[in-house]
Amino acid sequence: MKFFIDTANLKEIQEAYDLGVLDGVTTNPSLMAKEGIKGDANVRAHYKAICNIVDNNVSAEVIATDFENIIKEGKELAKIDDKIVVKVPMIKDGVKAIKKFSSEGIRTNCTLVFSAGQAILAAKAGASYVSPFIGRLDDISQDGLELIAQIRQIYDNYGFDTEILSASVRHTMHLIQCAEIGSDVVTCPLNVITSLLNHPLTDSGLAKFLADHKKVNG
Repeated sequence: MKFFIDTANLKEIQEAYDLGVLDGVTTNPSLMAKEGIKGDANVRAHYKAICNIVDNNVSAEVIATDFENIIKEGKELAKIDDKIVVKVPMIKDGVKAIKKFSSEGIRTNCTLVFSAGQAILAAKAGASYVSPFIGRLDDISQDGLELIAQIRQIYDNYGFDTEILSASVRHTMHLIQCAEIGSDVVTCPLNVITSLLNHPLTDSGLAKFLADHKKVNG
């Protein structure tokens, strides 16, 4: 399973990359705004800075919602770096744009997916990734993980190449359960990834090893 980090913070991206487990980055306008990145030129420069850190798979989201401007904006984003994956919303013109991008060899991430039907449309249009938001489904008392399992079965039934990118992953159990179900990718904050390091028996075991070493070696 691939690990993407969901942020626009360069320090966090670098830390995740240095850990040696990072496969990509997802961003959105809200995350850019959180880092104080404003204006098209600054946003594109920031995307380039992210691409300079990671090896591949930087999802850059379009703001447009009509077909012509999604295509225009997406092509401009794709020109930033070969690592860019154009992030397109699950709307009618978005699906049409994904088909167009796919025919031209531009990778896409279909975002804001909340149903299996939407995931089928994205895959048939040729999306490289589909992003179901499991945490947001949990927020309205729907089972986000059940949706991942449903999409996995459908994609396997028909041999779709689209990768399932589980988004809105809130905690380590989300991540582990996505791995059990067969999600191809998870994207989450850095603290969710680093929390996988933690276990009390690891801490107590290391403390004992070090204490025993100190007794023997002073």
